[in-house]
Amino acid sequence: MSHRSIIILPDDTANEIIAAIDGAKDSLLIKMFLFSDPFLIDAVIGAKKRGVKVKVMLNPARRSGEEENEETRRKLEEAGIEVRDSNPEFTITHEKSMVIDDKVAFIKSLNWETKNFTETRDYAIITYHPHEVKEIILCFEADWHRKNFNPGPDLNLIWCSNNGRIKIAKFIDEAKHTLFVQNERFQDLVIIERLVHAASRGVKVHIMARPPHTLKMEKLVEGVGGLRIMDDVGIKIHKLKNLKLHGKMLLADGCRAIVGSINLSPGSFDHRRELAIEVHDAPVIERLKKIAHHDWENSHTLDLSDQGLLEDLESMGTAGIEKLVLDENSEMKKHHKHKK
Repeated sequence: MSHRSIIILPDDTANEIIAAIDGAKDSLLIKMFLFSDPFLIDAVIGAKKRGVKVKVMLNPARRSGEEENEETRRKLEEAGIEVRDSNPEFTITHEKSMVIDDKVAFIKSLNWETKNFTETRDYAIITYHPHEVKEIILCFEADWHRKNFNPGPDLNLIWCSNNGRIKIAKFIDEAKHTLFVQNERFQDLVIIERLVHAASRGVKVHIMARPPHTLKMEKLVEGVGGLRIMDDVGIKIHKLKNLKLHGKMLLADGCRAIVGSINLSPGSFDHRRELAIEVHDAPVIERLKKIAHHDWENSHTLDLSDQGLLEDLESMGTAGIEKLVLDENSEMKKHHKHKK
C-alpha cells in the first residue's frame, strides 16, 4: 500500500485513529503537544498490554509553565509505557505525529484532547509512503535521544526549524489562481509578504483566522498587524461560525495542499518543533476543496476596523487598545474597509 488519506474533524471522529492504534502489532511512536483524551489514553495503554512496544514523547510545559500532560504521563508510566519530555532544544514541541509498526504515519494539526475531536476544525493526513514514514521515525529517534535531526536537502516533509518557512513561502509563490489558508496565527512577515504578493498578481486569496481576542497579549500587535496589512490590500479575511479554528491548512489552485501543525508565526518557524506535509493526492484534495468552500460559506467577515477591534478586544480591557493604538472615538469611522 502506498497512498495518503485524510481525517477532517469534527466531520470525522477519533475512531480511525483509535482503530489504527488497536491494530498496532509491533511498535507505536507518538509525539504530542497535548494529550488528555481518555479514549486515546486507553487505546495506547491497550496496545502496551498486547505487547506492542510503545514510546510517547510529550511537550513538558507551555511557555507559561503550565504542565498539561502530567496526569496523562502518570497514567502511561503506570502502565509501563516509556514516556519522555520532548527535545529541550525547542521552546515547544508542537508536532503532532504517530507512527504505527514503521509502516503508517499520522501527521496532524490536532492535539489528542477531546475538544479537538468535537469542537474544532482540525486535520490529519495518513501516509503509507515509506520515505515519509522513515523521515518521521528518524526525527522521533533524534528528538528521543537529544540528537540533531538534519537529513540534508532531501527532506520529503516540512519541518521546523528546518525548512518550514522556505517550503510554505514557495508553496504560496507557486499559486496561480486561488489560495485558501486556514491558520490560527498570521504573524510571520515573510509569509504575510508572500500572501500580499500573491494577491497583487491576481491570485484570489481567502484567509480564515481566529478573532484577535484569542491572541496572547504579547502577540497582539504582530497578529492584528498582519491581518490588517492583508485586509488593506483587499485580501478577504473571515472567521468560522459555530466551530473553533485550530487546523493549519493551505490549499492552492484546487490541486495541492499543505496540512500540519505549523502556525504562520516566527516562533513556529524558528524555535519550535513542527511538522507538516504537502499533498497532491486527488481524493485528499477533493475533500479539502469541499471543506474549504463549506467553511468559507459558513463564516463571517472579520471586522478589522478600529471599532470592530474595540468590540472584539473588549474582554482584554484597555491593554489591548493601548497596544494597538486604537481610536476609541472611531465608532462611526472606518479606517479599514469592512468587506462583505
